[in-house]
Amino acid sequence: MAHIELPEFEDMSPAIQDKARPILEKTGKLGEIFKLLAIDEKVYMATDGMVQGYLLDETTLSYEIKEAIALLISKENGCKMCVDVHKSIAKMLGLTEQKIEEILQGVDAIDADEKEKALLNFCIKASQKDNYKTEKKEIDALIQMEWSKVQVIEAVAITGYFNYINTLSNVFGLGE
Repeated sequence: MAHIELPEFEDMSPAIQDKARPILEKTGKLGEIFKLLAIDEKVYMATDGMVQGYLLDETTLSYEIKEAIALLISKENGCKMCVDVHKSIAKMLGLTEQKIEEILQGVDAIDADEKEKALLNFCIKASQKDNYKTEKKEIDALIQMEWSKVQVIEAVAITGYFNYINTLSNVFGLGE
């Protein structure tokens, strides 16, 4: 049970209802994170923009890599709710149960090339409290592996998004 009272769909602003309606119609329910965000329309809209731009839209990173980042960072942050949600999303995107379990065991367990593992390890480092210690040579190494600057920035943005959403979920006891 969440540590804060969450609104139901009918109690949300009309603008949020318009954004949330497709989720409700597709899944039959709104997750607690959507309800929490709906408490503040500005927060909801800003978060919705990140979800659309980073996760749902086609971008320079594959959906598989984006979901690997989601699962790895959520696991790293101890966000059970987000891990569970993104396991389901990963399955919908075609990832096998075996691939999802590999990801959840950590980067070394993933059946992927060194290039992909390097990006995922970089994202884990970027998610940590001491990310300010990241050095130029670490970014240069990714670019030398033929990750574009756009892909590296996108991967870090997705990492930051999951730090943000995991924090909200964990602080407010969502999914407990």
